[in-house]
Amino acid sequence: MSLVWSLLLSTLFIGFLLEEHLTLGSSLLLGEVDVTRCRENERQALLIFKRSLVDDSGILSSWGNGDDRKDCCIWRGVVCSNRTGHVLMLNLQPTYGYLGGTISPSLLDLSHLNYLDLSFNTFNGSNIPEFIGSLRNLRYLGLSHAAFSGPIPYQLGNLSRLLSLDLSGNDLYSGRNLNWLSHLSSLKNLDLSFSNLSKANDWVQVVNKLPYLESLSLQSCNLPNIISPSLSLVNSSTALTSLELFGNNLTSPVIYPWLFNVSSNLVYLDLSLNQLKGSIPEAFGNMSALKQLSLFSNQLEGGIPKSFRNMFSLESLLLHHNSLSGDFTEYTQNLSGCTEHSLKILVLDNNQITGSIPDQMARFSLLTDLSLGNNRLHGTISEGIGHLSELEILDLHGNSLKATIGFFPFRLSFIRLGSCKSGPRFPKWIQSQNNFAELDISAAEISDTIPLWFWDLSPSLRYLNLSYNQISGILPDLSLKFVSFPGLDLRSNLLDGPLPLFPSKLTSLNLSKNRFSGSISSLCRITGEALQFLDLSENLLSGTVPNCFQQWPYLQVLNLANNNFSGRLPSSIGSLVSLVMFNLHNNSFSGELPSSLNNCTEVKFMDLSDNRLSGEIPAWMGQSLTSLVFLSLQANKFNGSTPYHLCQLAYIQILDLSRNKLSGGIPECINSLTSMARKGNLSTTIQQNYVYGDPQFGDIGPYIDKALLVWKGREYEYTKNLGLLIVIDLSSNELSGEIPGEIARLSGLVALNLSWNILTGVIPQKIGQLRQLEVLDLSRNRLSGEIPTSLAELTFLSHLDLSYNNLSGKIPLSTQLQNFDASAFANNLALCGPPVSSSCSAAETQQLQPRNINQEDEDELGKWFLAGMGVGFVVSFGGLCSALLLKHSWRLAYFHLLDNLMDWLNVRFGAQKPRSKRKIQSLELP
Repeated sequence: MSLVWSLLLSTLFIGFLLEEHLTLGSSLLLGEVDVTRCRENERQALLIFKRSLVDDSGILSSWGNGDDRKDCCIWRGVVCSNRTGHVLMLNLQPTYGYLGGTISPSLLDLSHLNYLDLSFNTFNGSNIPEFIGSLRNLRYLGLSHAAFSGPIPYQLGNLSRLLSLDLSGNDLYSGRNLNWLSHLSSLKNLDLSFSNLSKANDWVQVVNKLPYLESLSLQSCNLPNIISPSLSLVNSSTALTSLELFGNNLTSPVIYPWLFNVSSNLVYLDLSLNQLKGSIPEAFGNMSALKQLSLFSNQLEGGIPKSFRNMFSLESLLLHHNSLSGDFTEYTQNLSGCTEHSLKILVLDNNQITGSIPDQMARFSLLTDLSLGNNRLHGTISEGIGHLSELEILDLHGNSLKATIGFFPFRLSFIRLGSCKSGPRFPKWIQSQNNFAELDISAAEISDTIPLWFWDLSPSLRYLNLSYNQISGILPDLSLKFVSFPGLDLRSNLLDGPLPLFPSKLTSLNLSKNRFSGSISSLCRITGEALQFLDLSENLLSGTVPNCFQQWPYLQVLNLANNNFSGRLPSSIGSLVSLVMFNLHNNSFSGELPSSLNNCTEVKFMDLSDNRLSGEIPAWMGQSLTSLVFLSLQANKFNGSTPYHLCQLAYIQILDLSRNKLSGGIPECINSLTSMARKGNLSTTIQQNYVYGDPQFGDIGPYIDKALLVWKGREYEYTKNLGLLIVIDLSSNELSGEIPGEIARLSGLVALNLSWNILTGVIPQKIGQLRQLEVLDLSRNRLSGEIPTSLAELTFLSHLDLSYNNLSGKIPLSTQLQNFDASAFANNLALCGPPVSSSCSAAETQQLQPRNINQEDEDELGKWFLAGMGVGFVVSFGGLCSALLLKHSWRLAYFHLLDNLMDWLNVRFGAQKPRSKRKIQSLELP
């Protein structure tokens, strides 16, 4: 809620008091007054109202039937008229806790009620009661942030005396129009923020019919764009002083005509997070009363118009996260009208502004916030900034500036000079600052130790970033240096020695890529339960991990990768119920995974690769850790079968179980990995932004974890692009059986590696359905049969390895497959065709007439057997004839053998003939 909105409500509330001469209860006393007891019927109505509620706040504790509580006018939150005793106001906003339950229609008995505020309570998704529209004397209705849902009741249009309506922060939606609002002709303040008004095409026309409307807030309402610009000009209200249309995807051509027609009295304007494109219109310069202009997170280009020189009242200008360009000197010139008069906040970070910071900056003498981070500024930080005596926030990070200034005469609270060259010595100008809450001098080319005086400078320091320098030395004891010290980022330096003691209320700690050594047991002194982020990766830390994780229930990121830790994982690691990213890559952890880890149900990224963990992969990993997006157990000693429970990981995008001792088959339920079956951009990505540090000071920064993946036969490190990969890697195990055909349903798969196993059977015929596949490695298995023709349909395939199998037949013809090197098909002796061989006509005929694999093998064996017999007969007969022709003695011996054989046959059959004849005759006798 804006400052203007708050002031209007305060004025409205005071007006009620003065008009009605109210008598207030324990929450408000107006001196010595003669209190008139409230009316009995209204007291009973309030008691009925109380019984329908659940009071977790204690706000209704004074409502009762005791002798000292009979007068409802002294009940907390109740305000009565001093003249009539009627209940006029119910203000039940809790200071802590909340009210719940249902809202009783007994409120209708409060016929004189003109103020009702139930904001910041919890009504558990119930609808706003329609009967509220019958409280016709209401002038203020506040139901914001009270967990209401459903349609906005059109009956509210009956509240014709209403001056202020606040329904923001609920889950409400409107029908096809907002016509009911036009009946609230006296309305001055309207806030429907975070309601779904996507069907309300008449929202502009309705607003134009509210002639007294002063404050309009429709933030993140999914507003439809104005259909006809001409309609936006009809009867436009000119009373508006505050307009908030943040986050509605509104576009430039349709919103500007209406906006500039109602802009004459605007004081506060917020069009941030929309789809405004092109240059900033000159017409903004005509808004002479404007004090705050917010246009950040759009697609605006160019610079600040010259007409801004006429904005003498402008105090705050927020233009960050656009595509603005041009020389910064021109920006200061076009804001010259408000330099000495008003401008206090100038935020232009995350644009493409060039040039240097001019000395004319000294004219902006009232500036408290100067944010120019992440632009293309260069040169030195001018002396002009040194004259901004009111400055509290200085943000110049992400530019090519050099901080040569030796002394800042003002006292900054936030100093953000990351990437500004301040080295090689540790900057001494910091000694002039003793009250900063945040200091960022990262990537400042500092090659020095941290001087001892630095740690005693600012006891109010809340966030310190000295990362990406070459700072060396040993850290001192920091446990007693700071009252509160949530964030410390010292990554990518040359710091060494043991870890020091840290403040007990630390929220984030990043010491990665240094040379710290020894144990991390000192971290157990961080007992404030506030720790959200801990990154100690890429150091020389060793020993066992202490069993004190129960002290950090809000820890989201734990990264201990690339150290020398050993031993078992402590059971208290299961106390990290808020854990989202968990990385223990490349250590020497051993033993089985603690069963308590199944309590970490929020974890999305888990990398336990390159350790000595053993045992079976537990079933609870698939049953409990269902939020996993990345899971790597690569290079451990896990054994047993791949649990089918892993099929329950519906959000998994990268599954790496390679280089273990897993056996058995690939689960057929693998098609249940539904996130891998989605095509295009996935709604779930591995990159997640985790805010660490104190939210009071904004987002300290995003954290993107990284991982090592074997990609196209080589190991790569992925960070920003990690979420674009969909990978299954089960290589280098002892998996057996066939590749399940269900794997072809994972249509989003980008890489599949099943190499170095003992898989048998054929390659699934429908593997060509994996249209997004870029990497396929099935090498060094026992696969047989032909290469499926559908493999030729994988147009994105850039790495293929089918070598060292028993594949046969012709390699399918396609531009893609024939472009691979022959090594991709090596050691498959029965394969033919390009790129293995130039021709394969027989195999091509067999490919056109496929047969049963077993029958084909038998026919092939028969053909070779008959061919062998033919060749053997010809060779042996020819050899015999040649010998007889050439050798006289062999011929005589051969024919002599034939004569003797014939004589023996004649004698043998001659003796048998009479005996056979007598036997036949005996059989013929009767």
